[in-house]
Amino acid sequence: MQIYNKIMQGFWLVFSILVAIYISYKGFTEGFSKWVGYYFIPAMALAVWAVRRWMMKRMEKHQEFLRQQQEGK
Repeated sequence: MQIYNKIMQGFWLVFSILVAIYISYKGFTEGFSKWVGYYFIPAMALAVWAVRRWMMKRMEKHQEFLRQQQEGK
């Protein structure tokens, strides 16, 4: 499961970067007034990446805590 989580975390980061680049390109070529509203998509993808990263670190700390509890018994 940890490999899947790392792959998905990387996917959301790469997706947000690529979409931001694409929207910026379209903004320069067709005008930002038309494309500025689409910047919420990479912002949301970046938020998903940040939440996944935070939850992974939280899960790892909790698993370590459980291991220490198990060793203490």
